[in-house]
Amino acid sequence: MQTVLIYAYQIGFSISIFVLISLGLAVIFGMMKVINLAHGEFIMLGAMGCTLISTLGVPLWLSIIGAGLVVGAIGIVAERLVIRFLYGRVLDTLLATWGLSLLIIGLVTTILGPQTTSVPQDLGNVSLLDFTMPIYNLTLILVAAALLGGTYLLWRYTRVGLIVRTTMQNPEMARAIGLNTDRVYMLTFGYGAMLAGLAGAVIAPMFGAAPTMGVFYIAKAFITVISGGHMPLLGTLTASGLFGTIDGAVAFATASVVGEITVLVVAIVLLRLLPQGITGRFRRGL
Repeated sequence: MQTVLIYAYQIGFSISIFVLISLGLAVIFGMMKVINLAHGEFIMLGAMGCTLISTLGVPLWLSIIGAGLVVGAIGIVAERLVIRFLYGRVLDTLLATWGLSLLIIGLVTTILGPQTTSVPQDLGNVSLLDFTMPIYNLTLILVAAALLGGTYLLWRYTRVGLIVRTTMQNPEMARAIGLNTDRVYMLTFGYGAMLAGLAGAVIAPMFGAAPTMGVFYIAKAFITVISGGHMPLLGTLTASGLFGTIDGAVAFATASVVGEITVLVVAIVLLRLLPQGITGRFRRGL
């Protein structure tokens, strides 16, 4: 029974990490079709922002929220200055966001230094069947579920979500009925950046924050969103569940590096068998 509990905890924690680091990209890449190579740097900015805000004596959860909002604002500025001129130009967007990522890393390293910083959290532990689990890690699982569920409800059941979906699916028709598509694109990109910033802020107390940390997450995020297929949120959930289960189980049984390699191999095989991704089959009713 204890072994089952340990596996459940490891898998749940791994799934939550995949959800957190991929959700913002699911909005920006999955919905907006913008290949954002600066996604990892948005995660890094959230982590660095959380550490900086917390040093001012701000409580941890307010620091996390504040960091997410700041990164969202940075995303809006990036969209207004760079991204809005490149919609529909895939290669140009790829190069521009790659340059943006290098710029962010350079600025953060120059201003704050290359060292890794951390955020203290003292929520303690909880024991169940002689297995001790950090309360913060359990809270992280709940945060990941809340962000994914909240984003789905926002997109599916609100007027804002209807406007966003209409604009992304048919911008010409959206403009014809009087919607300000430029504003919708700007706020949607900012929301995706905010989700990435929140992800970085949430994981900072566990893994720390460093200017180059984004590179460790961007590949996983793209693999998850691409493997998920054409339905960004449902695809992110299903791909995160699959990869998180594999990563959590294999990493616990062997080593974390083996878990990551296994996830990569499974993703390659999955995309070979399902070129449209997991939800590409759903669209055909299969």
